[in-house]
Amino acid sequence: MPNRKRNPPSASSRWEVPTPAVRTLQVYAVDPSTGKNAGNVTTVHVPWEPLLPGPTGRKIAVIDYDGANHCYYPPVDLDDPRLLANDGFDPSEADPRFHQQMVYAIASRTIQMFEVALGREVHWRRADRFGGRAENRNAMRKSEDIWVLKLYPHAMQQANAYYSPQAHGIVFGFFKANKTGQGRNLPGQLVFTCLSQDIIAHEVTHAVIDGIRTYFTEPTNPDVLAFHEGFADLCALFSHFSHRLSLVDAIQKTGGRLYENELAAAVPDPTGGSKSKPDISGQIREMNPLVQLAIQFGQARGEKYGLRSALGTRPNSDDIHKNVNDPHFRGSILVAAVFDAFFTVYMKRADNLFRIYRSSTLARDDGGDADLPGPMAELLADYASEIAVLFFQLCARAIDYCPPVDLTFGDFLRALITVSRDLDPADDRGVRDALMEAFRLRGIYSESASFYSEDALCWPPERNLPPIEGLVFGSPNGLTKLEKDSNGDVLRGWADKNRKALGLNASLPIGVPSFHPVFRTKENGRMRIEMVVEIIQTRQTKFDPNIPEVGSFPFRGGVTLIIEAPELMKERGKGTVALPPAVRFAIGRSMTGADSERREQRQRSFAIAQGLAIGDLQDPNHFQANFGLLHEEY
Repeated sequence: MPNRKRNPPSASSRWEVPTPAVRTLQVYAVDPSTGKNAGNVTTVHVPWEPLLPGPTGRKIAVIDYDGANHCYYPPVDLDDPRLLANDGFDPSEADPRFHQQMVYAIASRTIQMFEVALGREVHWRRADRFGGRAENRNAMRKSEDIWVLKLYPHAMQQANAYYSPQAHGIVFGFFKANKTGQGRNLPGQLVFTCLSQDIIAHEVTHAVIDGIRTYFTEPTNPDVLAFHEGFADLCALFSHFSHRLSLVDAIQKTGGRLYENELAAAVPDPTGGSKSKPDISGQIREMNPLVQLAIQFGQARGEKYGLRSALGTRPNSDDIHKNVNDPHFRGSILVAAVFDAFFTVYMKRADNLFRIYRSSTLARDDGGDADLPGPMAELLADYASEIAVLFFQLCARAIDYCPPVDLTFGDFLRALITVSRDLDPADDRGVRDALMEAFRLRGIYSESASFYSEDALCWPPERNLPPIEGLVFGSPNGLTKLEKDSNGDVLRGWADKNRKALGLNASLPIGVPSFHPVFRTKENGRMRIEMVVEIIQTRQTKFDPNIPEVGSFPFRGGVTLIIEAPELMKERGKGTVALPPAVRFAIGRSMTGADSERREQRQRSFAIAQGLAIGDLQDPNHFQANFGLLHEEY
């Protein structure tokens, strides 16, 4: 063979250091009150990005102003080589620099969870969501554009934390624990909400949803804000299952029954649990951190458990009609329904493993009460974490399959079933059956479905709307401004020609608040490219039609379109041309007919009951959710 010489690599390429894929940071897996038990001091991997002190990145910036003491704390520089070598600062309640690190790490991980599930980058609220056309801008003020989400770890001395569009970010409070009944806190000690992984994930989820869906912050019916609260809790709770050590520990201490509220005590009670009080602390059963939300916060306020629970409401069809105006209570019903289905699927998945274990010598010799062996606990942890990822991705993607306004729990159920069927037609795990049964037992139905069956609950595929010529899907890196402007014009023009088929009013203007290209991998490994589009109409409606002098409220309708980019090429003459994008689903709220009249009356009654008929009705924020007030009694 001829002797071939290879050119040596250049000095620059030979010594170039590759950019890391992730940054590793220390955090509390739960919060400081759990100590170092079961891996509570852990590390998380977040996407790598160059950081300025704060930390400040491309999407989030930590600004540490202490609102109670009127001072700034020095910003942490996570690109300092010493911190890079140590995975950041060690967890500490007393060090504001670790507080900054904690909020950045959990916020970054939460954003990444959504981006993986949705198949696109998330962005924050925009006042101008119409592709750059000034004449079609939303009524929201331009000052409410959020380009970088600001995180304020010590914004106020208050038992509260909330997402605030006016502050362009999230404000976290700190407060003193109760003097008695304060759980695993010192009497009167300071409790920092920015050190609760659950609270951080909950608040970031509010910001993500507000960036995805323009009008999900308008409380048009009791389910809208309840969905915001419930969905934010779902995100926080599902993230628990990514912490391997605490997951394995909980599996061993619950015998694999992860839905239990309490873990087995470290020291068995020799009386078989007949004593009314334990002799030593080791006999006290601890709460299960996987199903409890914001444990330190709840105990500091005098609660036995956390602030809320994954299964806070038992299966019954009555609770949905109680406390209708309490978003947290109503949201807990949604959380319980989803986690009921999650635990059902997990237990069915693990059933064969339990059967093998129960037939083993170890289980028989101990009467079936032995701690689960390590290898079995590891396998069960694999099952639980895999199914938790599946359920979170279903919930996140279901947002894209919801109507753009006036959301109800029944709509979300239909979206869940549709997404599940879209992604996994066979459904060997029984996810759809479990969801339908859990929602049915809690009285959650869809007003728009004819039957309570899988076929009827799935949104019907669209077969009558024409394809959309000229739509640009861009790349996974997003659309250029020119492409956005073009798409806005194309979508408004297409919607104008198809008003009747879309359920739109014949004379009202048409807005397109958002359109998101989505890039996902199908089961066969091929890329599915879609676009999720909101089309909206608005009219001002009087609170009392018989009294012209009274104020009005914005009544909206519209449709969510799921548009698929074509894969097939059609021969025309000598060349090939891509088929125009087809509408797969059109999920709407009609602005005409009986449905529109019914929704208008329901929204009018609900707005009056909520006190929205008084105040400054011209303020663009008047009909928006105020998360500060909503979370006052967190």
